[in-house]
Amino acid sequence: MKAYLLLSVGVLALSGCQEAAAKKTPMEGEKKVAPAADNSAVNERDRSGATKTPIDQNENDADIKTTADIRKRVVGEKDFSVSARNVKIITADGKVTLRGPVKTQKERDTIEQIARDVAGKDKVDSQLEVAE
Repeated sequence: MKAYLLLSVGVLALSGCQEAAAKKTPMEGEKKVAPAADNSAVNERDRSGATKTPIDQNENDADIKTTADIRKRVVGEKDFSVSARNVKIITADGKVTLRGPVKTQKERDTIEQIARDVAGKDKVDSQLEVAE
């Protein structure tokens, strides 16, 4: 019985040590791991159906060409951030929707101008967000 009691106490003590080790703060030189971003609101917005997503891209030749022409010009901008090069470009029935984060207002303005040049002045809905 004594052995069982000692074994139980030992197991509990070890489990407590593991828990404490898991909660320790990083030592100098160790990297901190950032908690996951809470993008629940964005996900909810995208599921609502009111916001265009890449699934809404039409498959007709004209809309595909419009999206491809805009994408080529956006990717060709040598000073753009990775975020700007990866914005969503969705064309449906000739109307272009731009979505996603960009680093600067200049990137946003340039992408919007490219889309207007390709699709037409009144056919662009910009939902780009400046992440400054």
